Amino acid sequence: MDTKRFDRWVKAYVAAWRTDDPRAIGALFSARAVYATGPFDRPWRGRAAIVAAWIARGDSGARWRFRHRVVATQGSVGIISGTTTYAASGGRPARTYGNLWLVRLNRRGEAEEFREWWMQKPA
Repeated sequence: MDTKRFDRWVKAYVAAWRTDDPRAIGALFSARAVYATGPFDRPWRGRAAIVAAWIARGDSGARWRFRHRVVATQGSVGIISGTTTYAASGGRPARTYGNLWLVRLNRRGEAEEFREWWMQKPA
């Protein structure tokens, strides 16, 4: 199982997540990548759309922690399990999410496809 390739990609994803740097975000994805934020959500298509939608979320302004583990790989596809914990802020309590990501990388290490599923941990 080639976990190192996917682990590097996730670490770059987390670094981009912390900063909302358009170049760092764009470097993660191919020009024609597809980013699905949920099983029933309309996916973001193409690097420019992914960068714009990502930045619009504004997560870099929040305090959060992310832990991950590459669960499985098969060729260009990796499955990543993660836990995201957001600190309490602005009257909102701290909250924790379980994440499952499917990532398909091209030969350059860019994601061609990114699909995420997440669920909030019950209080």
